[in-house]
Amino acid sequence: MTKNELKQSVIDIIDAHEDQIISIGDDIYREPELGYREIKTTNKVIEFLQNLSLDVEEGIAFTGCRTQLNSEKNGPCIALLGELDAVVVQGHQDATDSGCVHACGHNAQLAGLLGAVLGLTKSGVLPYLDGRIDVMATPAEEFIELEYRNELKRKGLIHFLGGKQELIYRGYFDHVDMCMMFHVLDLDENQALLAPQSNGFIGKTIQFSGKSSHAGSAPDQGVNALNAAMLGMMNIHAQRETFRESDRVRVHPIITKGGDIVNVVPSDVRMEACVRARTIDAMITTNKKVDRALAAGAMTVGSDMSITDIPGYLPILNYASLDNVFLRNLESLGVDKIVQGGDFTGSFDFGDISQIMPAIHPMIGGVKGDIHSKEFRIADKYLAYILPAKVMALTVIDLLFDNSSVAREILNTSKPPFTKSSYLALMERLTKYSEFEGEKV
Repeated sequence: MTKNELKQSVIDIIDAHEDQIISIGDDIYREPELGYREIKTTNKVIEFLQNLSLDVEEGIAFTGCRTQLNSEKNGPCIALLGELDAVVVQGHQDATDSGCVHACGHNAQLAGLLGAVLGLTKSGVLPYLDGRIDVMATPAEEFIELEYRNELKRKGLIHFLGGKQELIYRGYFDHVDMCMMFHVLDLDENQALLAPQSNGFIGKTIQFSGKSSHAGSAPDQGVNALNAAMLGMMNIHAQRETFRESDRVRVHPIITKGGDIVNVVPSDVRMEACVRARTIDAMITTNKKVDRALAAGAMTVGSDMSITDIPGYLPILNYASLDNVFLRNLESLGVDKIVQGGDFTGSFDFGDISQIMPAIHPMIGGVKGDIHSKEFRIADKYLAYILPAKVMALTVIDLLFDNSSVAREILNTSKPPFTKSSYLALMERLTKYSEFEGEKV
């Protein structure tokens, strides 16, 4: 069979199973789960893969699962990924009682991923491909519920708070040569976007420890930890004019505990924050400024403070040669409204993957409303679910056909900045615990 015949066979299979692919995307949407809690979602993916007569490894990163196609081949290994978790968006029409909802479109990712696997397996094209394909449903992309995740870490159940970080740490990418996934996004009249840029970030948990006293009759006997936190936040705001525009800095803290009861001076106040920037150096530099600002707040009222820095995600890198393969397949399917380049000041844990191997993370349309908002919804299921299934499968064929010549050329000409060992060393350097005595700062 020629490469074009292989591609047409995959397209025909995906078209024939369009209802099944849409059904799994919708089913996952109806039962959203947060990161490292995705039990039902993982089981749905497992059942889908097992119905394709595939062996599935469960619990690859506390939750999540993996299957392998063409595992007997010796050529390059391409990993296809989809994310399992949802977010909390109170007020979304489809949110659960706790506010949990797939308002980031990860259900579409999984539908596209599973549709691509269905097309590759049922079409019979795998024997014609000279390489291996790993398929992973990955947990915990959204960097939330830090207390819960830190508790999992204390119990030894995870090492990193982000799912792909955890998979790198556990060795699931050791044999992988390049990686591919997609994300849905409201692109207005456009259908796809290639080569997005994103920020990386450092996560932080902060605790201000003051002294309790009666807030009405003896406030002078207390040390108000809430005042320390509020001053720390204002100090961060005072730093904003020092952030370079090119670094695309974003610092956004929240108070997760502001005290216990209203008539006691707050003595235990807790915060979470993300320090985002476009480069690793800018992340580290900005983080030092944030620590300085928080410490000044503690010093002002004499509160003690502790800061735990948690490695968040790294900025995403793009590989033009891999983007071009994906682009040609989009165009072959009649997609002509394609944006090249996009500036995102949010973060993806896929950025970490792109720092250690050639990787692609295009944006596909088919949704309306901003992600993580109550307006987000799937508007075009063909565009959000079916088209990316086809494009990913066709891109795999391009990469692995003819002795994987295209994949080998990309690998020979790509130089990611990190190896696994140097990446993990950076993650450890970004992990830090600091204590400050307010009266000694």
